[in-house]
Amino acid sequence: MTPRPAQRSEIIMTELVLPNDTNQLGNLLGGRLLHWIDVSAALSAQKHSGFVCVTASVDEVSFLEPIKLGHVVYIRAIVTRAFRTSMEVEVMVEREDPLHDSRAHTAVAYLTFVCIDQYGKPIPAPPVLPETPEQHRRYLEAEQRRDARLQARRSKQDAHCS
Repeated sequence: MTPRPAQRSEIIMTELVLPNDTNQLGNLLGGRLLHWIDVSAALSAQKHSGFVCVTASVDEVSFLEPIKLGHVVYIRAIVTRAFRTSMEVEVMVEREDPLHDSRAHTAVAYLTFVCIDQYGKPIPAPPVLPETPEQHRRYLEAEQRRDARLQARRSKQDAHCS
């Protein structure tokens, strides 16, 4: 299978935080942001692979700063690496306060998606071709995160079996 440039998978979503998206403090609900993160990552995985992709895991989400009512949210998703049937997608979130002309990095997440065929069975994912030093760094780090994720899964299985 021919490797595809990482940049090909980039998705940028823009959302406006409305009252229905917030808690009683006027902050964006974490669940709403997770939904937007999952949607953007799924689109990125699909764009990279050319197939329907399903969420296999949300490996890590770090909320760095609150997002308030009226802020504009920019969500950037890109496939960092493909393995056999799975792909890691990195999602970076920024918020913009249009009234104060300020912008801040507010969250980062790593998700794993699996390509599936029309019967719901996993199929091979095209390899990622990193083209920049930053993409190459992310490509290498993705394998480290995958190794840690698989080790954690084995540890949980061992704990349940004993």
